[in-house]
Amino acid sequence: METMPDDDCFALRQASRFISQIYGQHLASVGLTTTQYSILDRLHRHGDMTMHQLSMAMVMDRTSIVRALKPMQRDGLLESRRDGGRESTIALMKPGVARLKKARPYWTTAQSEFEERFGSQRIRALRSELFDLTDD
Repeated sequence: METMPDDDCFALRQASRFISQIYGQHLASVGLTTTQYSILDRLHRHGDMTMHQLSMAMVMDRTSIVRALKPMQRDGLLESRRDGGRESTIALMKPGVARLKKARPYWTTAQSEFEERFGSQRIRALRSELFDLTDD
């Protein structure tokens, strides 16, 4: 396979797809995508969020957020509320907390698998660098 050593975007996207496949294979057991897991976890840690807040926190456009939310709303994991304003607030429901709890061991196993492949010291350094990219 020919590589493009100076194409940072391609390298990051390729690595992201590879890593997402690892996590996705594990989370499939509980019917969640990696994005859905991250949304549930974010809401669990930070409480209700407006669509704008969630979009900013996830560094995702609104359309992609809505696409990830719809199946979880349908399954009763999340609820979207309008509290008089224009902006919807997304709230984690009890079944969402239960699904997150059920998914967490699968996420942890995926995390361990990736760290084993990449090396725990290298992944800590990489994680720190990647989070620095999106810190405001």
